[in-house]
Amino acid sequence: MMRSVGTLTRADLAETINRKMGFSRAESLALVEAILAKMCDALADGENVKISGFGSFILRDKRERIGRNPKTGVEVPITPRRVLTFRASQKLKARIGEG
Repeated sequence: MMRSVGTLTRADLAETINRKMGFSRAESLALVEAILAKMCDALADGENVKISGFGSFILRDKRERIGRNPKTGVEVPITPRRVLTFRASQKLKARIGEG
């Protein structure tokens, strides 16, 4: 079984920008924050976010439906909601599949 060996963070992204682009640490972190804020704003406004070669963050509106409490078996209504899914690009899927 393959396992993830760590977690990429905002600080890691900023560090990469700092090293590769020569921006200061503060500028690099500000750039990461600006990109993430733009993505969050778009999603909050109901827009999907597509990053070519990486993947798409897709909003889906789910209608009210009946669910079941797994412990008791009692049926309960699940309220309508908007959910966020991520769909990896073919390029990313291929790269991950290489192991």
